[in-house]
Amino acid sequence: MTSASVLSVRDLTLTLPEGGDRKYALQGLSFDLAEREILCIVGESGSGKSLCAQTIMGLLPKAIGIEKGEILLEGADIISAPPPVLRDLRGKRVSMIFQEPMTALNPSMRIGDQIAEVFEAHGLLTEKERAERAVTLATEVGLPNPERIVRSFPHQLSGGQRQRAMIAMALALEPKVLIADEPTTALDVTTQAQILRLIRDIQQRRGMSVVFITHDFGVVADIADKVLVLQKGLMVEQGTAESVLKHPTQDYTKALLAAVPSAIPPERASTTARPIAFSVDKLCKTYVSGGGFLQPKRRTQAVNKVSFEIRRGETLGLIGESGSGKSTVARLVTRLIDPDSGQVMLANDDFTKLKGAKLRQARKRIQMVFQDPFASLNPRRKIGLSIADGPLAHGVSHAEAMQEARQLLTLVGLDPRAVDRLPHEFSGGQRQRIGLARALALKPDVLVADESVSALDVTVQAQVLKLLEELKGRLDLAMLFITHDLHVAAQVCDRIAVMRRGEIVELRPAAELINDPQHPYTRELLSAIPGQNLTAH
Repeated sequence: MTSASVLSVRDLTLTLPEGGDRKYALQGLSFDLAEREILCIVGESGSGKSLCAQTIMGLLPKAIGIEKGEILLEGADIISAPPPVLRDLRGKRVSMIFQEPMTALNPSMRIGDQIAEVFEAHGLLTEKERAERAVTLATEVGLPNPERIVRSFPHQLSGGQRQRAMIAMALALEPKVLIADEPTTALDVTTQAQILRLIRDIQQRRGMSVVFITHDFGVVADIADKVLVLQKGLMVEQGTAESVLKHPTQDYTKALLAAVPSAIPPERASTTARPIAFSVDKLCKTYVSGGGFLQPKRRTQAVNKVSFEIRRGETLGLIGESGSGKSTVARLVTRLIDPDSGQVMLANDDFTKLKGAKLRQARKRIQMVFQDPFASLNPRRKIGLSIADGPLAHGVSHAEAMQEARQLLTLVGLDPRAVDRLPHEFSGGQRQRIGLARALALKPDVLVADESVSALDVTVQAQVLKLLEELKGRLDLAMLFITHDLHVAAQVCDRIAVMRRGEIVELRPAAELINDPQHPYTRELLSAIPGQNLTAH
């Protein structure tokens, strides 16, 4: 671009505390952000993307040191600026949207008060004017019924609405530079598409410059003007979006692009002749909440007459947005919660009617891999013991259970000597492999994977998906694979069921559903996937 740079980063070098996996968090990073430009910074977890954003905002953790470099915002150096100047810059000239709005928003303050607080912190406007601006901003970011929603608390909003509220706060003082740190990572594909469109529209309307941090090349393809690729703190490639995405020069960039799930399902052998390992018939679950003095109870039908079957060696994908009932189905089929009606069959046994000792024995046959392995692993328990817990509970000796734990670690591609390490000593992908090893410890017939790769980088995601596919074939498992990413489902699933508002609206072989969707909702999900051209390989 020929327009002047709004933000310039020069030779930025950040040091990690002693004991880190490397000396520098960022080393020699330089880039320019022009007016009205969107720069996407791409890289895997630990590449230094978020630390770069935090340095620009003056929010760098104390443990991270700045060895050298400068960051110029409209000519003013942020790094050497005293705290009062930084406080004045934040919000007015540079603002940030954080990855997880539920943790970034104050749970005890109404949304309107949090937007108004931005003006209050800078001593701007009267109380009445702040309240009016909060409603105006809520309207601009597309929040429904803004007069009502500004009086709501964060927990009363959906994930997409909370992210819109965060965007309203970031836009309040009309900054020149907006930093978006993975703002769509935790969102459904349709909500993600809406948020990306909103950021692009506001950027054009207000003439802002945007630094957009992501690990999703589909998102990059949809909104970026320029792309910067980071690997372990080093910039490996930089250029226009078209040149980096279509003509990458570095092996690391090529590897990241190659790991993006394809939209084309691979050829799969038929499983129709295989025995049924697991079936669900007319499963229903209604949640009842609220109620009280003169207040009616609120009923939400999370699952409504859901039926499907999975054969040995087959993977059934369960697709849908947040709130569609996918995770409730997972909890129902594993008997973490009980259905209101319907039946879950494990081969020829009615799993829904089992109780006591018989239920404990049957649980061995269906195991679950959870979305967040760090939350599902005991942080103070060595991973060998976490894997061995299941066999130990079923009477296997300690020595035999630990030996099996070592074998399982080898099976999932980890060093068996890692049995004595704690969960925090592993990366996200490694923790997901540990979660998989723990699920396999009881030699199940059925594996339920609930969004088990959604939080992983694209390369780690590809490795875990490949591992799941290999294990399914080797151990002859039936798998229920729950995800909101249709491209991921296309790569690992034999058949795909699409859920909407508690009901399955379409269930067909993966290739047929991807290539010729019949239900309007399935077509809507497919059209919302970012980077359509990028993944059509």
